[in-house]
Amino acid sequence: MTVFAAAILALVLVYLSLRVVKLRKRHLVAIGDGGHVDLQRAIRAQGNFTEYVPMALLLLYGLEQMQVADWLVGILCLMLVVGRLLHAFSISQLKENFRIRFAGMALTFASLVVSALTIIAVSVVRFLS
Repeated sequence: MTVFAAAILALVLVYLSLRVVKLRKRHLVAIGDGGHVDLQRAIRAQGNFTEYVPMALLLLYGLEQMQVADWLVGILCLMLVVGRLLHAFSISQLKENFRIRFAGMALTFASLVVSALTIIAVSVVRFLS
């Protein structure tokens, strides 16, 4: 399940990256954002994505390796993918909808926290057994 989520997220990353490239060409900006708000937002959408997705995928993969219930891993993967899509969409807009951005952040954080706490709990239980 995690590799499926990773594949979807890889395609999202390529889209976000190509969007930055397109805006850099349009504004003739090689480095930085040149003060263009649309480019600033595109850069942050891509950057924020790359800041959260690797750790989340590592945790999800860890859950799979620990043979945690497939349904739980599937739900957490779905939360991560939907969360990152909502956040990337929202932050990319010049007129941002903060409710959508918050929903994306909440889903992402929930996926991270539940994954981390589950790994800790399962590890402690196994250690004490």
